[in-house]
Amino acid sequence: MEQRQVNPMLKTALEFGPILGFFAAYLWLKDRIFVIGGTEYEGFIVVTAGFIPLFLVCMGALWALTGHLSRMQVVTAVLIVVFGGLSVWLNDDRFFKMKPTLIYLLFGGALAIGLMRGESWLQYVMDGLVPLQREGWMILTKRVAGFFLLLAVLNEVIWRTMDTEVWVYFKTFGLTVAIFLFFMFQGGLFKQYGTQDADEE
Repeated sequence: MEQRQVNPMLKTALEFGPILGFFAAYLWLKDRIFVIGGTEYEGFIVVTAGFIPLFLVCMGALWALTGHLSRMQVVTAVLIVVFGGLSVWLNDDRFFKMKPTLIYLLFGGALAIGLMRGESWLQYVMDGLVPLQREGWMILTKRVAGFFLLLAVLNEVIWRTMDTEVWVYFKTFGLTVAIFLFFMFQGGLFKQYGTQDADEE
């Protein structure tokens, strides 16, 4: 299905709104205890329970507007439902905190398998949005695979050694900034291995 154009600000709001909403709700409810059905739930668990449907609604709206969701968005949605649901069901925040680790291990590992087969699965995941020569895709894929594996380790270290509030700040802002800076520093690669289409754009 051809991807339809949508207002960039609306698209950004649908993609990042749930994350910012989670952050704001956590700051509001982090110190509260809720008794539901005779069981006590910390604010983090309650916020997680609200984040899951909010994320799915936003992804559904994005799909309805554009007619397209990336493979990464689909996999992320599945993991959010599974591990967020486990955290709420078992009243244990560790499952939700593990989610970024598993996402980055999954994608980093998948990219590594593709590289061992002599293929850039990153190009497939990104739907060819970045016009690069094959050599450029292979180099970028190696870098992204290593970067994802590093983020997985970093997430594990932070959630296992620091308190929940530090992890929430890291998840909301730290990971986003790290990914943004990583791709900013790939400018030389894009310039060296960009195709004629990229030059024209």
